[in-house]
Amino acid sequence: MDWKIELIFVPVNDVDRAKEFYERIGWHVDHDQRPFEGLRFVQVTPPGSACSIAFGTGLGIDLAPGQQKTVQLVVGDADEALAHLKSVDVDARGVDEQAWGRFVQFDDPDGNSWTLQQLPPR
Repeated sequence: MDWKIELIFVPVNDVDRAKEFYERIGWHVDHDQRPFEGLRFVQVTPPGSACSIAFGTGLGIDLAPGQQKTVQLVVGDADEALAHLKSVDVDARGVDEQAWGRFVQFDDPDGNSWTLQQLPPR
C-alpha cells in the first residue's frame, strides 16, 4: 500500500497576499474556493510536485502564521532556484553547500520558511 503526502496546511495572516506570493514564485493555483460564509480554501502546487499546500480562512489550522518551518522541497539545481527567486524579488538565502546537498531557503510574507534541496549525485 502506498502512502502519499498530498496536502500540507500553511498558516497565513492575509490570504490574498499569500496567494499572490506563491503565484509570483511560479506555483500553480489549483483552487480558490469560498464554499460558504467564513470558509475560504486556497490550494497551490509547486511545479512538478505531487504535494500541494493549502491556506485560507476558517480552516482550523492550529499553527500561528509564520510557524511552518519544516517543509523541504527537492529541486534539480539550487543555483537556478536561487536565481529564479531573486528574479521575482524574493529574499532567498543560499546556496549552502553540505555533503548531503545544496540548500536554498526563503520565507513567505508571513514568515513561513521553505528549504529547497538539490540532492547530491548518487
